[in-house]
Amino acid sequence: MAACKVCENPLVIEVDDEDGNDEVQLVPDDLETSCGCHFHWQCLLDHAAELAISLKCPSCDSALATNVAGPSVTNPFLQSAPGASILTRYTNEGGVQENYDVLPAITEEAYLEANPEARPARAYHVMCSEGDVGGIVELLRDADQAEDDEPSMNIPQLLRYQDPLGDSKSGLHLAVEKGQEEVVWLLLWIASTLDTEAFPAPAVQAAQAMGIQRPSTLASDDIRALTDNQGRTAEAVATQIGGGTWTTILESGALHPGS
Repeated sequence: MAACKVCENPLVIEVDDEDGNDEVQLVPDDLETSCGCHFHWQCLLDHAAELAISLKCPSCDSALATNVAGPSVTNPFLQSAPGASILTRYTNEGGVQENYDVLPAITEEAYLEANPEARPARAYHVMCSEGDVGGIVELLRDADQAEDDEPSMNIPQLLRYQDPLGDSKSGLHLAVEKGQEEVVWLLLWIASTLDTEAFPAPAVQAAQAMGIQRPSTLASDDIRALTDNQGRTAEAVATQIGGGTWTTILESGALHPGS
């Protein structure tokens, strides 16, 4: 049986028994690259910083990317060619995945290694996409209590974080894209100058129930003014999507910067 090229251990990992017993189970964790080398998933991610730039196997130095144009010279964590990929054969507890592209995960991990303060911001964006209002509130409270010696962003920076790996979209962009109306109203409540009277009663009641007060003044620009790499505000994204909830919100002007 092949062993991991990094740690030289068998290509399995321990997981807790789903039946609640104290026993652990061994399940496969075998990431095979195009050069024939095998890695644990985490062992390959541990080499993300060098791999994102070189696009070469950390064991045998073989070229792995299907697009040899490679990363951007100005930003090594962003591929200049949209079609770039590192295809692997990944075997894990769920089965075998052929032609599994690991470059997005490698790129993200390399970026986060270089910018550890962005980890909570990336988590915040996932919550915006999934509609996890409670998680967003808890994350912002944690940010408010973060120790000074920890790499972190303050609350205004988190709320207005624009993902360089995701077309520079903000959390508001993502909430609109994914149809997460509750998140949209939450972000407008804490990061926009929208008149309080313009908020629907359920949104106000939800904010008050969670103890979220509107800031008297914004420490940074109105979140509605942020634009992605295509020059789109969240309002423009909602306009492109159209229909249903967004039609009502667009007609009210709630997403319009400066309203």
